[in-house]
Amino acid sequence: DDFVMTIEDDTEVLSLEEEDGDINDKAQISSSKKTNKKNNKKEKNLNKENEKNKKENNNNSNSERDIINPDFTFFIDGINNNSAEHPWDFNAARAGLKPKIPVKSKSIDEIIESKRLDAKKKKNYKINVDYKNGHNKEITKGGVDYTIDDEDEDTSEGEDKNENEESDDKEQQANSEDTDSEEDGGEDESEDDKNSSEEDDNYERARKEAYFADESEIIQSEDLKTTESFQTMNLSRPILKGLSQLGLIQPTPIQKETIPIALMGKDICGGAITGSGKTIAFLVPIIERLFYRPRQTAEVRVLVLAPTRELAIQCHSVASKLATFTDITLCLCVGGLSLKKQETELRARPDIVIATPGRLIDHVRNSPSFLLESIEILVIDEADRMLEDGFADELNEIVRNCPKSRQTMLFSATMTDNIDELIRLSLNRPVKLMIDPKSTNTKLIQEFLRIRESQEKNREAILIILCKKYFKHKVMIFFRTKMIAHEMKIIFGLLGLKASELHGNLSQEQRLEALEAFRDGNVDYLLATDLASRGLDIKGIETVINYNMPQSYDHYIHRVGRTARAGRNGRSVTLTGESDRKLLKMVIKHSQKDQIKKRRIDMELIMEYNKKLEDIKEKVKEVLKEEKEEKLMNQAEMELLKSQNLLKYENEIFSRPARTWFQSEKEKKLSKNLSVVDYNVKKRTRDENDNEEEVKKKKVKREKYAKINKRNKSR
Repeated sequence: DDFVMTIEDDTEVLSLEEEDGDINDKAQISSSKKTNKKNNKKEKNLNKENEKNKKENNNNSNSERDIINPDFTFFIDGINNNSAEHPWDFNAARAGLKPKIPVKSKSIDEIIESKRLDAKKKKNYKINVDYKNGHNKEITKGGVDYTIDDEDEDTSEGEDKNENEESDDKEQQANSEDTDSEEDGGEDESEDDKNSSEEDDNYERARKEAYFADESEIIQSEDLKTTESFQTMNLSRPILKGLSQLGLIQPTPIQKETIPIALMGKDICGGAITGSGKTIAFLVPIIERLFYRPRQTAEVRVLVLAPTRELAIQCHSVASKLATFTDITLCLCVGGLSLKKQETELRARPDIVIATPGRLIDHVRNSPSFLLESIEILVIDEADRMLEDGFADELNEIVRNCPKSRQTMLFSATMTDNIDELIRLSLNRPVKLMIDPKSTNTKLIQEFLRIRESQEKNREAILIILCKKYFKHKVMIFFRTKMIAHEMKIIFGLLGLKASELHGNLSQEQRLEALEAFRDGNVDYLLATDLASRGLDIKGIETVINYNMPQSYDHYIHRVGRTARAGRNGRSVTLTGESDRKLLKMVIKHSQKDQIKKRRIDMELIMEYNKKLEDIKEKVKEVLKEEKEEKLMNQAEMELLKSQNLLKYENEIFSRPARTWFQSEKEKKLSKNLSVVDYNVKKRTRDENDNEEEVKKKKVKREKYAKINKRNKSR
């Protein structure tokens, strides 16, 4: 039986405490107390039976509800929570923002809104004048907007999809013909070329076998291989609580493979499709290993590097939620946030530091008593991007400061296994874990909209049509440059589409506000550059639109990987020009036929929207001009405040030691430009290689019948 405690009126006990009572009275009271106790026991038993009956009745009445409710879950840990709406937040980043300087200025949204209202007033005035002059035109209540006609809104998404799906089969046949012709052409290669390529492949294969760890070196139990939940992975209870709070029960394939090997202390090169849970794959073993750290002295033991600020903020947020029930401390070191706050946090020697390379090197060189000598685990997220020339010098500097006897883990959706690139990270027999690398999600539908050379001027109109008529919620649009992204933000605002922008020209606060507005659904469109293409996990993104085809297949995978994450469905739409055909063939080759679709837009509709864009061209120029004036005013006010502070705190400012960097100014500029140059060089070399292959194929076809006479050739 369940133990039930009841509190009743103990008048008899109070009477015992009275000093003036006689011994006889006490004896009578004790006898009456015994009888009362017996009566109380009987009453308690009756109460228990009644409570049991009530519970049984409640269980019977609620049993039907429990069966009907599909969202009911039960956790062994005792936590019965559904997964959080947002697995990461901006609390830590907002707390670390620099204090605002009191400078009054108009935001870009305010400028756009004022221009839009002016346009409405002018149009209403014209309509009123025409009406007074005798023209039969109706005046709308909210004012006529030049955004879109009512007729455009009537078409449903289902009808549009059906129209576009009619040409899918033809496109698939054309695509299959292209791939078949490529394969047929490859068969005509000469024997010398084949032998040389086989020798190169064998040499590379031998190098990889010598560099990466063999399967025999990895000892795993059969239970870990067939594990179906985190509960069976021998993880600590606080980690299981953190995972259940995040709504994670079943590990993904990359998590099943990574966690046991990482707990063994092995170096790892991990690659898996976008949205497969790589962040959790390296955070879980890190926190598990930190449970057994020596607690006598505080040391920075784990360093996690990310290429962008937003990715580092996301990683820090997920790690802090995962370590909620532990005593593990974390620190976020990224650019755009307050240096002083980061310095005070680093003085306390946190267990895990999550940083971007530039800000980390700044702290290593200029923050007192912060070194990387005690690092035990180094994690590089999006490692293929970090190994490129833009980050090469900074990464080499960080690796040089870290101890050699450490565990190193590299992760990316497009992870490289090129030994020449990996060798400088001084890995020790790393384990290669590649689960569907360099491929797109099977639940992602990839649409392509062909734009001919003569129709390049219609790109803007096509994008507006896609956003106005087909894709209206949770859409992420990628652009090649910051300028185009900013101009399209103004056009979207003037056409009444709620959009925010995300690129390198914005301050850190503006970038966080844009992401938060899009994540919370206050804005339907996020206009971004490749800054947001890697790692960001924003729940519920339905569509990704590529305004320009990216310059490499790896970047395409990362862009379209923002949707169709964690088993959900998604759609990508890419505007492809004539110069993007080779990359398009590569995408088709690496995707299933069911995933590839073709989309067409009526030319009359494009012409209609081109007229609307022509009407607002002057407004766009006015907004850009006003924004430029506001920026110049802000800069002037900032310079004034700086000069005032210099006069007021001159001695304090000049007494501080100058901040140093491991490169000179010239070297710094070169390293910044190298990433762009490397980008273009890689594209050029790829195109040259493709051209060489085509020339070789033609030569092979000619040499095949070179020694045969004309008569024999005709036969």
